[in-house]
Amino acid sequence: MSLRLVSWFLLLFFLNVFTHEVPAAESVLSASKTLVWGPGLEANMVLPARFFYIQAVDSSGKNLTTSPGEKTFEVKIVSPVEQFTRIWIQVLDRKDGSFLVRYRMYATYTDLHIHILLKSKHVAKSPFILKGPVYHEGCHCPQPSGSVWEAHMHCPQSFPQIDRDLSLFTSVDPDRNAQEIPQRFGQRQSLCHYTIKDNKIYVKTFGEHVGFRIFMDAILLSLTRKVRLPDFEFFVNLGDWPLEKRKPTEKIHPIFSWCGSNNTRDIIMPTYDLTESVLETMGRVSLDMMSVQANTGPPWPEKNVTAFWRGRDSRQERLELVKLSRAHPDFIDAAFTNFFFFKHDESLYGPLVKHVSFFDFFKYKYQINIDGTVAAYRLPYLLAGDSVVLKQDSGYYEHFYNELRPWEHYIPIKADLGDLLEKIQWARDHDEEAKKIALAGQQFARSNLMGDSIFCYYYQLFKEYAKLQVTEPKVRKGMELVEQPADDLFPCHCHRTMVKDEL
Repeated sequence: MSLRLVSWFLLLFFLNVFTHEVPAAESVLSASKTLVWGPGLEANMVLPARFFYIQAVDSSGKNLTTSPGEKTFEVKIVSPVEQFTRIWIQVLDRKDGSFLVRYRMYATYTDLHIHILLKSKHVAKSPFILKGPVYHEGCHCPQPSGSVWEAHMHCPQSFPQIDRDLSLFTSVDPDRNAQEIPQRFGQRQSLCHYTIKDNKIYVKTFGEHVGFRIFMDAILLSLTRKVRLPDFEFFVNLGDWPLEKRKPTEKIHPIFSWCGSNNTRDIIMPTYDLTESVLETMGRVSLDMMSVQANTGPPWPEKNVTAFWRGRDSRQERLELVKLSRAHPDFIDAAFTNFFFFKHDESLYGPLVKHVSFFDFFKYKYQINIDGTVAAYRLPYLLAGDSVVLKQDSGYYEHFYNELRPWEHYIPIKADLGDLLEKIQWARDHDEEAKKIALAGQQFARSNLMGDSIFCYYYQLFKEYAKLQVTEPKVRKGMELVEQPADDLFPCHCHRTMVKDEL
């Protein structure tokens, strides 16, 4: 063989070794180092949809920050003593290296084994064994001790908004309220008067439009299946606007509402929208705090740099927003999907555009949150995405607004939208800072607005309110019992039936 031919062979050998056979360094997922945690791994934490998290970790111990693929992990949940388990499981890829696994049980099991697999290998401490009984949402088996239930749910010690709202009331007189509140509000407003007695729910409605009572009934029924509530009476405002406008120095009445304002004294609950999304997760609703986390659009650098908004014409500032959008289409994409309040202006601000899937909002980096008739109830879902929220300064608030920090969790904009263009330009000029705000808002939503937090909030609100009562709560004339729904197909046998009541 000639020297020249040998040289060619050597050249080809080195080219093959150095350009083809040495792969680029890439992380290899580790089943043993991957992390798994969350409330869905605890038998005593009963939720409509239970959930837990998986954080993908590579062999060097580093957390992945991008998706390894939505089919990376396989989750199986079985009961060793049952041939079939009626459990619906979803593994939601959050695209940041973590996964949210949710499951809804349609029956109660003696125990459950949760298998989490990576290419047939068990992940972390899989299988996780939930020593039962493990109750499903429909099971009526209240924990007699509220403090034990709170410990099982890992509820916080307190909620600042509850403390603020109840600080206005040194005491609550159920007898006086039962007489005065219907006289004051019952003719003009839509109200529900509830009494919780022996963990049963009784109600009387006032006013013409009482359809929204279904949301309050639903959360009370769900709560009383899980924990024994104290005896108490309260009035719920079924309308949008908070009612109690008297000053704290006057004789104010305790009215529970889904929205508060700086000019009113109502006691605030999580909105009916957020409440229903918790109760109906993996049920009849498609938009909830978990589904959003798996549908946050393209990665941040690939998102459209226009500010986005869709909605109906329920406030003057929304008309101004659409007008701004037309004048500055390179900055804002805003349009109406429905006209109701300003129908006579439809020719000015129309035409209507087709409904856009909420998940498609997150194709845009900047989300505009602007009041409707009251606070815009979509804010929890906007925060849960990974776009940055530009939130209008507002006199209205939901139960969590006071814990949000401007420039930390969202970018504030003036109530009249006078600085909206300027704030969008700031976000464009400070992309890394805007992304940091978006992620902080997302983390806030993940930590504070999931189903476990909502149940804790309601329970603590009712518990603290009940302590203020100075007369005995009563089942009043005209009240009807709100029955627990029948669960004949998959009845459960409550092991607590013989436990002594601790209240």
